[in-house]
Amino acid sequence: MAGYLTTHVLDTARGCPAAGLKIELFRIEGEARIHLRTLTTNDDGRTDEQILPAAEFKVGTYELVFHAGAYLDETGPAQEPPRFLDLIPLRFGMGEASHYHVPLLLSPFGYSTYRGS
Repeated sequence: MAGYLTTHVLDTARGCPAAGLKIELFRIEGEARIHLRTLTTNDDGRTDEQILPAAEFKVGTYELVFHAGAYLDETGPAQEPPRFLDLIPLRFGMGEASHYHVPLLLSPFGYSTYRGS
């Protein structure tokens, strides 16, 4: 089986998928942080394509950066600056060729994540 990476972002405060949220993917190599791609979630809170397709999968350390602040500014009540949540970086390892699914459950004042299926 080939390895690949997906996500699903849910807005737990509004009870719906987080559509229009920008996500960046980086590969971490030593001290280097290499940008691989930038995607935006669709109406279902998912990206239209795999964040890291099987053809580009490599064992290693990666970082997803969720642009939560911009999304929350567009969808929620205005907050006094600085916003509590802005960029949410998640650094994780992928050690074998399999499906890695990294969901984000988001609200204006907190978030959680896990390795999904």
